Amino acid sequence: MDPQTDLRRQRFVTHDGIGLSWLRAGERRGRPALLLVPGWSMPASLWSASIGSLARTHEVLALDPRGQGKSDVPEHGYGIDWRAQDLHAFASAHAPVVVVGWSLAALETLQAIHLFGSAPFAGVVLVDSSVGEDPPPASGSDFVARLRREREAALADFVRAMFARPPSAEAQRALVEATLRLPLEASLALFPSTLPRTHWREIARGLDRPLLYMVTAQFAEQARALKAHRPATRIEVFEQAGHALFADEPERFAACLLDFAASL
Repeated sequence: MDPQTDLRRQRFVTHDGIGLSWLRAGERRGRPALLLVPGWSMPASLWSASIGSLARTHEVLALDPRGQGKSDVPEHGYGIDWRAQDLHAFASAHAPVVVVGWSLAALETLQAIHLFGSAPFAGVVLVDSSVGEDPPPASGSDFVARLRREREAALADFVRAMFARPPSAEAQRALVEATLRLPLEASLALFPSTLPRTHWREIARGLDRPLLYMVTAQFAEQARALKAHRPATRIEVFEQAGHALFADEPERFAACLLDFAASL
């Protein structure tokens, strides 16, 4: 992150009294803020490689969803509808925003729009997540079984596999420790396994806001299929990056996001 960036940690309280921690950088300057939401069990600090570049021209809000990062870890509220409500409420309090949802947070973004509408969002950015187009991603059933059997080892492999250019062993360990704040059953409840793939496809195809879909090679065919059915969709394929593409290629990620925001 740019050492000149003034990064401030703040707190947002949900409708049920849960404190969500979030990072703020930059100034509004009359433009929509950029709302960065991390994926399954990850902290908002994972966006740090891009925040400095983004904050030069935009206000940046990086949210720790409930149970993640430095947010509260309640006993309830880990289903996708609840987390979608959290996201929509936070976005509404800081509207207008360009929401940037990575991995699981992309689905939570789609669900928030499905349940509560798109009013807070000036634009939508989905990052390396399935949107229900073909081909379907590989099943995660083995991962869930391994989490139950040997959680720390499974998480260490999961973190390592997120990157094409892995960070230091110390940084990887810090991410594993961050995921362990969330109890196992709560972390498993985050997976929206009861909803069919067509649910996400219908929401994505029907979005009434500008949409940017940034993916790695694993979702490139889905991106092309979504664009075929929703021609206004902008797609960017990061062929050489890992799942955390914004960490592997922060300059390109920031440039793509800022170009999209400038077009709104």
